Amino acid sequence: MNCFEQLVQDIKAILGPSSGIDSEDVDVEDLQQTMERYVSDEKEWSKYALEDATMPYTRNLVDEGNGKANLLVLVWTPGRASPIHDHGEAHCVMKILRGRLTETRYDFPDGDEEKPMQLRSEMVRSENAVAYMADDLGLHRMSNHGTEYAVSLHLYTPPNVARYGCNIFNVLTGEKTHVAKCGNYSAYGQRLDDPELL
Repeated sequence: MNCFEQLVQDIKAILGPSSGIDSEDVDVEDLQQTMERYVSDEKEWSKYALEDATMPYTRNLVDEGNGKANLLVLVWTPGRASPIHDHGEAHCVMKILRGRLTETRYDFPDGDEEKPMQLRSEMVRSENAVAYMADDLGLHRMSNHGTEYAVSLHLYTPPNVARYGCNIFNVLTGEKTHVAKCGNYSAYGQRLDDPELL
């Protein structure tokens, strides 16, 4: 078993039979520290890192844990970004496996008035950096401003976005649009025939 496979097993062990990060017996800091200990080695995770230049990013399923979480490798096309989005009332622990990604956080829109989204913070996250995100911290957008593909590992618990979708937001107006399903480009290293992506 290589170190990436061990990381997957360690995450499953931390989550155990719980209902995810919200459970009393799961500590998000344990998950973050476990991801921090792993030193990215492309040989170990490359089979999950399927890219597609026609898309801003691909979602590649690595593991579904106990059914209460999704572990995904996301591959980010150079010069592209995700929409501003929420996490469907789920938690996300993310680790940069290759390259650098810019995380831009925003406040949720205030009321129904159309106005530009309020910027909360912006941070460049480099290889091996780990971050935590949840809806109570606001909304965010991930961007690859580099000239090479970037790769990140994301643990979503519970896997609400895969099941029920999420909301995306217009940066100029704050308008919210629900995306019904955020599917995967591949699963367990195998390309899916009809991926439905954000």
